[in-house]
Amino acid sequence: MTPTVVAMSGGVDSSVAAALMAERRGHDAVLGVALRLYSTDEHAVRSGRSCCAPDDLYDARRAAAALGIRFYVYDAQERFRTEVIEDFVGAYARGETPNPCVRCNEHVKFDWLLDRARRLGADELVTGHYARIERGQDGAWQLLRARDAGKDQSYFLHGLTQDELAVVRFPLGELTKPQVRELARRRGLPNADKPESMEVCFVAGRPVAEFLEAHGVSAARGEVVDTAGRVLGEHQGIHQFTVGQRRGLGIAHKLPLYVAALDAERQRVVVGPREEVARASFRALQASWVGQPPEPGECCEVDAVLGGARIA
Repeated sequence: MTPTVVAMSGGVDSSVAAALMAERRGHDAVLGVALRLYSTDEHAVRSGRSCCAPDDLYDARRAAAALGIRFYVYDAQERFRTEVIEDFVGAYARGETPNPCVRCNEHVKFDWLLDRARRLGADELVTGHYARIERGQDGAWQLLRARDAGKDQSYFLHGLTQDELAVVRFPLGELTKPQVRELARRRGLPNADKPESMEVCFVAGRPVAEFLEAHGVSAARGEVVDTAGRVLGEHQGIHQFTVGQRRGLGIAHKLPLYVAALDAERQRVVVGPREEVARASFRALQASWVGQPPEPGECCEVDAVLGGARIA
């Protein structure tokens, strides 16, 4: 029998995905696979709620044991360091605000796990993401939002190609989070009531600025200026700011100020009131098309996460 590989992170979502596939395919046909992304020797134990933490491997193993499926752990620490952590640090040093979860999905999890799934002879890779996949009338695979709009994770998966979508499965795409937790309780999964992951896994429990400085980002003093270039104050490093930020600017002003831009070359933080920094247009870089790219002039809907806010 051709096996099914389920990516298990230790959370309730991936555990329920594994349970549903075990019931559909049979427990002997399902393999649980987890990735070791970083070690506790390098990253101190922290109190933050994050995904993919070392302790989550233990929770994933317990869930697999409760389901009676085989479970394997692969070491992806070096790939995670170069593709995610180093990229994260470098982006902040350049005055950018990266989304490490998107990069991890594209360059570590799916790339790595699909390769391992093929080596194990599997014909499908299952994850606990809240998203859906359908085939259009033209035969192309479509990546769709989850039924639960509040949990939708399709924007994290925009880098998946047609070949990858052909073998990836998202069994939670039609479910809500309360339904998933109830399914976990009914099946006696040990992580049924595990709290949601809320933070970047390798930063959780400490300020981002502290993490960045520990990894070589300079806390260089610079100027805070308005959109006309007038100096309003000083800062201790542009890595402590992100475009759109309002709180924590350290500037007294009669109007609320927002970060409009970060100038890494001159170590400047540019701020201004809403009417000065708001934009009616923007330029998108590194666009990713799940199917064929649109024709010139065709209108598209943008779905992205900026500064923690969903933009759609």
